[in-house]
Amino acid sequence: MADELYPGASDLEGRAIREIVALAMDAPAAAKSGHSGTAMALAPLGVMLFSRVLRHDPTDELWSDRDRFILSNGHASMLQYGLAHAFGYDLSIEDIKAFRQPHSKTPGHPEVGVTPTVEVSTGPLGQGIANAVGMAIAERMLRAQFGEELVDHRTWVIAGDGCFEEGVSHEASSLAGSLGLDRLTLFYDDNHITIDGPTELALHDDPAQRFAAYGWHVINVGDQANNLDVLEKAVRDAIAETARPTLIIVRSHIGFPSPEMMDTREAHGSPFSPAAISAVKAILGVPDEPFLDDPDLPPLLVESLKFQRNARVSWESRVASAGAKGAALLEQLKSNGAATISVYPERYAGGSMVATRKAMKRAMDALADQTPGISSGSADLTDNTGVELVDSTLQSATNPGGRQIHYGIREFAMGASMVGQSLHGGIRPIGSTFFVFSDYARPSIRLAALSHASVLFVYTHDSVGVGEDGPTHQPVEQLMALRAMPRLHVVRPSDANEALDLIGAYLSDDHPPTTALILSRQDMVVLDGADAQASVRDARRGGYVVREQDDAVFTIVGTGSELGACLKANDELAARGIVTRVVALPCWACFDDQHLDYREGVLRRSIPSVSLEAGATLGWTRYVDQAIGIDSFGISAPGQYALDYFNMTGAALVQHVERMLGETK
Repeated sequence: MADELYPGASDLEGRAIREIVALAMDAPAAAKSGHSGTAMALAPLGVMLFSRVLRHDPTDELWSDRDRFILSNGHASMLQYGLAHAFGYDLSIEDIKAFRQPHSKTPGHPEVGVTPTVEVSTGPLGQGIANAVGMAIAERMLRAQFGEELVDHRTWVIAGDGCFEEGVSHEASSLAGSLGLDRLTLFYDDNHITIDGPTELALHDDPAQRFAAYGWHVINVGDQANNLDVLEKAVRDAIAETARPTLIIVRSHIGFPSPEMMDTREAHGSPFSPAAISAVKAILGVPDEPFLDDPDLPPLLVESLKFQRNARVSWESRVASAGAKGAALLEQLKSNGAATISVYPERYAGGSMVATRKAMKRAMDALADQTPGISSGSADLTDNTGVELVDSTLQSATNPGGRQIHYGIREFAMGASMVGQSLHGGIRPIGSTFFVFSDYARPSIRLAALSHASVLFVYTHDSVGVGEDGPTHQPVEQLMALRAMPRLHVVRPSDANEALDLIGAYLSDDHPPTTALILSRQDMVVLDGADAQASVRDARRGGYVVREQDDAVFTIVGTGSELGACLKANDELAARGIVTRVVALPCWACFDDQHLDYREGVLRRSIPSVSLEAGATLGWTRYVDQAIGIDSFGISAPGQYALDYFNMTGAALVQHVERMLGETK
């Protein structure tokens, strides 16, 4: 008998849809928080994908050649949780009952590593689209590297009106069209509802024309969100498209089939009333009781996925038969494409003057070929930031194996794409721009850190030393803003050789933390002698003593280019009979991870201390008594003038130390 609510659905699919719709109401109602309507409306699309199209196997959920599914409109998380439960993943009805509760497997928005089937952390709208672009890039690179017999999957993403309004969707979709990511399919849930009301309050775009202009294949199925056969045909047409990514526009009705809540803004973010829930369950023909759980459904759906499971078993056989190539693929996936370094970059001569951004180029020239998973690019600043891969080619529709990516002037999409590349596995992404423009990428940096994504954000031109471009381009508050972010390692090397060492350490680590590498435009002194030895020995610990004196009366602390001024001050004060010690703190987060005894030995807070850094002073009192920095915007002037103007000099330190010691006498 035909399903009147969900045309084309098999009996098994119909049961799954009804259970998901019921759970999408019950879980937010029990939590008194959450979004029911979108999950209800998209249940037919989700079930069609998981039952008929998606390459996945609940008995081996992390099979590396699985299709990637991303719910960009993560507020509809109950859709993904309902799908995972119905299709036999490790997500019980008790987990569903714990929706939005502390430490549950069903948080308010999907979090990677918490819930089966969740590939990326979504919720901030639009970023899931850009994550999906990154995953499609990663799949393409690995397929070009290892061959289609070992890497052959697709990326699917569902997004809503909010995702399409956010600017990152424009950046990412334009990039995807330019690259011709034909294995990327994006569903636009065109439900015409936002929290404030109809989308027409603020949105009159034509998505079909917009995406056609980006170079996408566009399919509009109209008001057929409940018809599984129509949805499947659109998906098959997308798979048949081999030159472009595909957008499938689906006009859904939020809250369907609720007579009371359908097509209302309340269906977006307000739990349904008991009466509204009962009315929907009567229409669905399911028992009017909370948390419908058909125990026969998961094993039946798992059994129905024989084709997908056979694909997984066949893939495992091909990997085994591929010998060294198959072993190399598995190792690259396991290590995220980490470097095995046998040839190190040539070190810079001690005492020479070298901008730390130049170390990035030297590191790439020596280490890129030894890093099998590397991808590298910039937001239109490849030469300036040193991220060129001289032995690679450009990533493009005609060159799918290229590891050099021109992201264009799209900092946000670049960052979110790198998150997708990293979480896909097998790729080690590097992306760069000027430090002041990290503000454009901050939401993707945050989700990278939250997701434990191994991404290297390279930010050059790190201070007012940028010079004549002026305060619009001179980062002042960005260091402290990023240091405030949990799990993010903000690294400002003390010299070019330290930068080489830290880049090599990052590339050779199987699972490095999300890292922002902050590099100078201006030349700075390369450490020499014992100073250099201290850096080699302890820079990876995030903080170290550069110059120690047991009888020191003051500690001078610096980072990046200001460490040179600290050393000058140390020399000048010594000439005046004042014994000081010098400490470098290239990475606060790394330093904070060290044992307390080590940290106390480095800082020696029993004597007075001062820091020097060309940025905001907020936060420095964790490590020093007083801080010299820049708590205003910059100035349009030559770089050295700006540094002198803001007292980023050894002379300023000397005056400060003498004044403070004089006041204590």
